[in-house]
Amino acid sequence: MHKFSVLLDWPQGRNAVGNLTLRHSTTAISIPSEMQGPNSGTNPDEMLLGAAATCYIISLAAMLEASGVVATLTMKSEGYVTDEKVPTYKKIIHRPCISLANPHKEGLARRIAEKAERSCMISRALRGNVDIALDITVTIQKEEG
Repeated sequence: MHKFSVLLDWPQGRNAVGNLTLRHSTTAISIPSEMQGPNSGTNPDEMLLGAAATCYIISLAAMLEASGVVATLTMKSEGYVTDEKVPTYKKIIHRPCISLANPHKEGLARRIAEKAERSCMISRALRGNVDIALDITVTIQKEEG
């Protein structure tokens, strides 16, 4: 079992700006402006989205590599939180762009992209609480010459 820890410093009150110390960095944290906060540094909504996105793209890269698929990856992810009395994280959409060296690997790359979402540790932790969707784009790298 792996143990991870963070250190938080919160001065006081809802609209304060605190600090989150991770293993290799420290960042300011606060409530985002969308929720009438000071909007300084990052916030739990972005961090949850970041955790889901980084876990997914690392899982995707590892699974493509293990399958012998050479690819370059970029991705945009979006998170949707309700504006209700008790805000709730409802949906995440990952939009990976897989740029392949071999055009014959497109179908395999798409199947791996879908499997990576089901396999990702954060996706599995969120399953049943947050809807996670994929919008996959596959392109073929142009040959140099």
